[in-house]
Amino acid sequence: MPRIAILDDYQNVARGFADWGRLPAGWSLDVFNRQIVGEAAVAEALADHDAVVIMRERTPFPASLINRLPKLRLLVTSGPRNASIDLKAAAAKGVTVCGTDSMAHPPMEIAWALIFALMRQVPREDRAMREGRWQLSVGRCLKGRILGLAGLGKLGGAMVPVAKALGMRVIAWSENLTAERAAEAGAERVEKDALFRDSDIVSVHLLLSPRTRGLIGAREIGLMRKDAYLVNTSRGPIVDEAAMIDALRAGRIAGAGLDVFDLEPLPKDHPLLKLENTVLTPHLGYVSEENYRNYYGQGLEDILAWIGGQPIRTIPPPA
Repeated sequence: MPRIAILDDYQNVARGFADWGRLPAGWSLDVFNRQIVGEAAVAEALADHDAVVIMRERTPFPASLINRLPKLRLLVTSGPRNASIDLKAAAAKGVTVCGTDSMAHPPMEIAWALIFALMRQVPREDRAMREGRWQLSVGRCLKGRILGLAGLGKLGGAMVPVAKALGMRVIAWSENLTAERAAEAGAERVEKDALFRDSDIVSVHLLLSPRTRGLIGAREIGLMRKDAYLVNTSRGPIVDEAAMIDALRAGRIAGAGLDVFDLEPLPKDHPLLKLENTVLTPHLGYVSEENYRNYYGQGLEDILAWIGGQPIRTIPPPA
């Protein structure tokens, strides 16, 4: 009997976001609600599965894992790309890799949620009220301040209209960003150092790659003002976590709003959890009803098309 696995369904909602009853007779569906820790454990759990549906990078699929799965023939990832899949190894083993659409506005909304929470001290005041206290902080307005965007692609560009509506100036930098492209998006291109030196809030919207890993390190954070905030809703390793924690502890920046981390889920003893000047969310950027309908609904479409011999939304290996 052919078997399909859905991995890392943390909220136990995958069955409700697609009509899995459309699967052909004889196909079975196994849903894993908790993260399977360790490659050996993942290989054991998936040894008898023909197709696997994964949620973003929650469980990586390097060559070493792909080669330990004897029956795997189809890998479906949420979103149109997934850097944690070794596409060359999949192709070499005859595994088809398919993706889905993904919306830009859910991650943008989380970025703004973090910005608002930082500027107006929402988590601190919420906790204080529940403890019987009243008005501990003096918040700061966004109007007239500078939003610095590290990355002005699909996700970074979605930040601009909101910032403009709030009366903010928007500056942006990325390695290949031109002044013309920035102007088209409603932003002003600046050099990298100016982005970190001049921004009240630096918000990261870059893809993780060998080029961007560790791109924001001690030097860049050191350029930021003491009253500036760092927000990261892209990928944890883009920011040097140790350098950021050191700056937060020392008060060299005002705080950080983080939705992504080097290690996910974040360990219970992680130092970020002990810092009062952070607002943390558990990688919720893409987690919305609308995106989940895309991910699981189109994931099912990918499976049915593949079973029918005409795969769709395939992700080819790099040239």
